[in-house]
Amino acid sequence: MDKPSKLTRRHLIAVAAATATISVGRRVRAARYTGPGVTETEIRIGNTMAYSGNSAPYGAQGIAEAAYFDKVNHEGGINGRKIKFLSRDDALTAAKTVELTRQLVEQDDVLCMFSILGSATNHSVRAYLNQRKVPQLFCASAAGIWGDYEHYPWTIGWAPSYFIEAHAFAAQIRRERPKEKIAILHENTDLGRDAVAGLKDALGADYPTMVVADATYDPPDPTIDSQVVTLYGSGADILVNISTAKFAAMAIRKIYEIGWRPLHLLTSTASSIGAVIAPAGFERAQGIVSTSYMKDPTDPQWQDDAATKEWRVWMAQYNAHASTVDFSTVGGYSYAQTLVEVLRRCGDDLSRANVMKQATSLQHLRIPMLLPGIELNTSPTNYHPVRQLHPMRLEGQRWVLFGDLVSG
Repeated sequence: MDKPSKLTRRHLIAVAAATATISVGRRVRAARYTGPGVTETEIRIGNTMAYSGNSAPYGAQGIAEAAYFDKVNHEGGINGRKIKFLSRDDALTAAKTVELTRQLVEQDDVLCMFSILGSATNHSVRAYLNQRKVPQLFCASAAGIWGDYEHYPWTIGWAPSYFIEAHAFAAQIRRERPKEKIAILHENTDLGRDAVAGLKDALGADYPTMVVADATYDPPDPTIDSQVVTLYGSGADILVNISTAKFAAMAIRKIYEIGWRPLHLLTSTASSIGAVIAPAGFERAQGIVSTSYMKDPTDPQWQDDAATKEWRVWMAQYNAHASTVDFSTVGGYSYAQTLVEVLRRCGDDLSRANVMKQATSLQHLRIPMLLPGIELNTSPTNYHPVRQLHPMRLEGQRWVLFGDLVSG
């Protein structure tokens, strides 16, 4: 075989170099576009939610999140990638949450866990996810522990904490009934413990004399009738009710049945018209005070609001089987919008580290269904995105806002 000419040799070298460049480019592209939970066409997001059991009404949030991701996918996805939302039913049982989360991380290879419902359930997988450096984004629980960035830097909350809400309740008590006795009904989880801690902090030295009764329940309990009767017997004029949806509705019915008419302060966790107030009976719930940080689509004041109109269009097109009076649909819609914003900010760097970086770098982010004046703000030392809420009172068949925003 003849030796190649100098020209031919130069040509072969150039081809080889080009081939090497293309090969390296492909390897770089693969590294940028693939990894845990990410391919060139897909982003896998993990979630556990209560679609069965006592807390099944909250499953509407997971359904709404899936519906919002359907909308995003229909419009082209995130930078060309579709979201694959893997939502599993844990019935709000921590042991099941652990099992399903391990499956989602180790078998389904999700990019992150998102909007896990519940305090005990989030707590049950927090150490595991942080040890594996898997983002645990926007916990669907208002417990204050999701802000512990020093010990759990891969876990971040979303909603105002129960601690902050308890401060709002304390302000209401001091303003309207400063001399009256308080009874507390609360779930025996972080939900209840955080709220009680907030009341103690807000009432200070007055707490031991103002609070005359405290009763708890556990999520598996079939009823809370005996707790309500006991609290009524304490002679309290004020009830602070820190319950989830099913038990809140039970309490409202029982309070009315026994003829107790306290100033009833109800946690926003259980303020849904569709899931709590309507099943309990509007006539039994009149005058209840709660808090909110999102627009209620049933409130006439938002009838012509552009964001609420857009929400109604989305409901009709993507979540038509859900109730338009179930506040969990607004929550799921807003949680999902926040995650989509984080993913879009990631660009092509969809590494878990960058997802966490973007989730903790939100400044003055307006989510459309948040109440006016409320924004999301996070930083490496602030893992509580929403820190404001507004008091509201049930009048007729709707909540009416009153007073000013409470910040914490």
